[in-house]
Amino acid sequence: MSRADLPLPRTRQHTEDFDRLTDPDFWETGASGHRYSREYVWSILEQRYTSYSSDPRDQDWHTSEFHLREIAPATYLLTYTLQQDTKLTRRATIWQRRERDWTVLYRQGTLVSDPTLNVVIHHPRVDQ
Repeated sequence: MSRADLPLPRTRQHTEDFDRLTDPDFWETGASGHRYSREYVWSILEQRYTSYSSDPRDQDWHTSEFHLREIAPATYLLTYTLQQDTKLTRRATIWQRRERDWTVLYRQGTLVSDPTLNVVIHHPRVDQ
């Protein structure tokens, strides 16, 4: 499924969902290395929700390699891979369970410089 196949619900509902699901101190480090505020992230999402983009990077988003790890009580690190056209990024999001909702605290994207090298590099073991 591509993003183009998803219905574009009312922006008001998106605003309420975003406010409920993101911590007031949320911030993101993008694949570019830039740091984005919660308000900036919302402004970009709002543009995407209210307009149709012909940019191939906005059309087909494919996710894979999901991993979830508890890093503190009720706090989890979700990692995954995102393919947007020819751009491949590794993503990390920190989620926290609060009452009945999940809240995102932080998200980071890291650009994969050579997508053909999709391997895990292990540190060599050093015997003492």
